Amino acid sequence: MPQKPTIPKGTRDFSPNEMAKRNYIFNTIREVYAQYGFQQIETPAMETLQTLMGKYGEEGDKLLYKVLNSGDFFGKVTEEELQERNIPHLAALFCEKGLRYDLTVPFARYVVMHRDQLQMPFKRYQIQPVWRADRPQKGRYREFYQCDADIVGSDSLLNEVELMQIVDTVFTKLGIRVAIKINNRKILSGIAQVVGEEDKIIDITVAIDKLDKIGLEAVNAELAMKGLSQQAIDSIQPIITLSGSNNDKLDTMEKWLENSEIGKKGVQEVRTILDTLKLCNLNNQVELDLTLARGLNYYTGAIFEVKALDVQMGSITGGGRYDNLTGIFGMPGLSGVGISFGADRIYDVLNTLDLYPKEAVAATQLLFINFGDKEIGYCIPIAAKCRQSGVSCEIYPDKAKMKKQMAYANAKGIRFVALAGENEIAQGKVTIKNMDTGEQNTVTPEEIISLTKL
Repeated sequence: MPQKPTIPKGTRDFSPNEMAKRNYIFNTIREVYAQYGFQQIETPAMETLQTLMGKYGEEGDKLLYKVLNSGDFFGKVTEEELQERNIPHLAALFCEKGLRYDLTVPFARYVVMHRDQLQMPFKRYQIQPVWRADRPQKGRYREFYQCDADIVGSDSLLNEVELMQIVDTVFTKLGIRVAIKINNRKILSGIAQVVGEEDKIIDITVAIDKLDKIGLEAVNAELAMKGLSQQAIDSIQPIITLSGSNNDKLDTMEKWLENSEIGKKGVQEVRTILDTLKLCNLNNQVELDLTLARGLNYYTGAIFEVKALDVQMGSITGGGRYDNLTGIFGMPGLSGVGISFGADRIYDVLNTLDLYPKEAVAATQLLFINFGDKEIGYCIPIAAKCRQSGVSCEIYPDKAKMKKQMAYANAKGIRFVALAGENEIAQGKVTIKNMDTGEQNTVTPEEIISLTKL
């Protein structure tokens, strides 16, 4: 008996209707990126593990999909090494490549390899799938798309402001109400410095970044497990639970971090970004969130995260500044800042809230009913003119019963049906039926175009 076909957990098939919805998201983001002067690139699905490993922290490295070498991958392995079952060591021998974890590290590699061809500052966008060996759950997939925009070669905080404008514009166009959260890794470094735990900055940021997911008590337990003193944990509490307006929080942090130069610099950067954003008349609120840490090790300045207000889900956009990333690839001193839209989560939000415009998911606007060879011969030139004028249309391929052809139109969400029988052909006209209202009109072929575009 043939085995029932399946797909890997955390991956999905997409129907034509679903693809129309996804393309609506991609096209909206792509258009906004272009409005701000970003140019599109693409990088390979696979990168060398040398490129990927060590860029995402210990937790990120565990989630990298490694690609088994082709040929005799056992050739370089001794029997003793196999018996030891040292998985990281064996993986390094068996695998030289991995599926990309995100689009930012491949982009940094791209910049270093093509630096002589790029005009700085370089503004690029990239819309491609990424893979993570994560535990699948609602809103979290092993294969998903990211829609990134990055600016490299400029230290200006106007870049951060521009990226926040892009976020606001995209979600306004999609009709999703969001909370845009901002923080700064320099502030987090300053906090670790003030409480005397500078060497545990990664442990602190990874733990407090989970506050929304696991709660304060569990965060404190994780901090203790990582070796933070109880005094340091107690000192952090008022900061990670700080409330009030953005200015109130910044004023408090400025005083709290008065003995930390890096911390004060972070406060100043956030204040500049927020003050400049006040000039931009955003539709969504930007909030300083001191628990926002983002687990990726390469962020060095401002960090961003966006959550939908009307749906319970993780972040749907994130990003930040990463001054040191290209230095890993031999190009120090190049600053970058970027954002990434999580298209799959945005897709789920739009589905949950039913926010797709009808025209975004209906691929065909007009269907010509098939009454036979003579009628089809009359309709083919009319359909060609409709397509040339931007009206997407189909001719039903078989001379089937009217009920079946109408059911086809309904199933595909086709709004207009064209009928041309003996009477219409004799008059040089076509009868158009609006499938939404049931209204019918007999019109000239030229009038079809204006009618179906309404």
